[in-house]
Amino acid sequence: MAIPTRNDVRPPVFSLRALPALLAAALLFSTASARAQSAPTPLEDNRTITLGYIDIAYELGGIIDPTLQPGGTSNARPNWFTFAPHASQAGGKGMYSAALARNFIAAARLQPSLSLTNALDRLGLSGVLRGQLQDLSLQLIAQGLSTDAAAALSVMTSALNVGALADVRTLLATASRLGALYASAPGLSPLDKTEVIVVTLERTLHEGNLAIFNDIGGSARLYLDWRAAATGPITPARVLAEFTLVGAFNTEAQTAYTYALAHAEDSPRPNRMDLIFPGLHWKSLLVAAFAVYEEARLAPTPARRDALIAMGTNFVAWREQLDQAQPVFTPAGSPTDEVSRAGVLQALTPLLMTDFGTVRWKYADYAYAQPDRDGNPLTSPPSEYSWADFLDRWNGILFAFDASYARPSELWVMPEPLTDPLG
Repeated sequence: MAIPTRNDVRPPVFSLRALPALLAAALLFSTASARAQSAPTPLEDNRTITLGYIDIAYELGGIIDPTLQPGGTSNARPNWFTFAPHASQAGGKGMYSAALARNFIAAARLQPSLSLTNALDRLGLSGVLRGQLQDLSLQLIAQGLSTDAAAALSVMTSALNVGALADVRTLLATASRLGALYASAPGLSPLDKTEVIVVTLERTLHEGNLAIFNDIGGSARLYLDWRAAATGPITPARVLAEFTLVGAFNTEAQTAYTYALAHAEDSPRPNRMDLIFPGLHWKSLLVAAFAVYEEARLAPTPARRDALIAMGTNFVAWREQLDQAQPVFTPAGSPTDEVSRAGVLQALTPLLMTDFGTVRWKYADYAYAQPDRDGNPLTSPPSEYSWADFLDRWNGILFAFDASYARPSELWVMPEPLTDPLG
């Protein structure tokens, strides 16, 4: 995995100025409808969620490592809630790019672009990013998309690792998949069909963001509140006996906790919870994770502490991805005004990335590090995976965890939560 090696390397600041600037007119046309809605926008929800995760990260992190102060750093291995603000921010960046695409579509409905150059100029694209999105746009135009439709789908990817498109095999696979989604999309006009794809991505990211925070974040808040109200020393045994979540079973949580203590230092670290704990209720796994984090606080050595943190994090992440994210990514029934969510995620998989503080994770790095799946030199490894497939996603996340564990303090460089410019 390609990770910066200098301590002073920082990810680029993600802000309105740092992204392609849309025409002011497009913003004005979208502002009226966005403000007319009483519910928070996806980006407003994302900001609340990211801030909520940052609070939980410091509160729980300070329990595991009492030397951690709000706004400070820790050399203890990051727990799941240290990763969470960064993952939420990555989702927010995807929603931001979707908002850019929707705003561009609104402007193009009023005044179509005269050429691809004109469209890219209107988006404010320049430099390497412009070249990469121009290549993707040209491939989409070759598949029959209109200039504005191609530009809108391209800018939808602007917050992702578009550098992966430098591999022409990835470029062709991405364009082909986006073209197939366009062909399947409902709508009378090219921009109608394009907007369906953009909205599908935005909803998927938004619903996943909400589902995970309401469940995992809500459970953490219940735990921290219970802990603050408890009298006397908090021990793992007390957590397992006294703290509970709706649906959790104490005996199951005890089983998972006992397993974590016995296998935390295994190599490779256990991660297939479905095989280890068949039939175990997912809420029980969360209770066990909090007990394991408490055990980490009491560990006799930093090595033992870090091993336990990683086990607890695997417990939470499994719950997050299997029980919350997966139903959002592959719903039982797709709304008639969407394209396939799984199809959208598969198309974007080679471009996925997250900045965990100053540690940048790219799905393409994970894919290139694995044995070639199909043995075909004409297909790029990143295009052989899908974020909608649970195990493809799970193993990529474990890869990110391991890379970040090597530089624990850098994950405490927390993101600046995004602000919806239309909210």
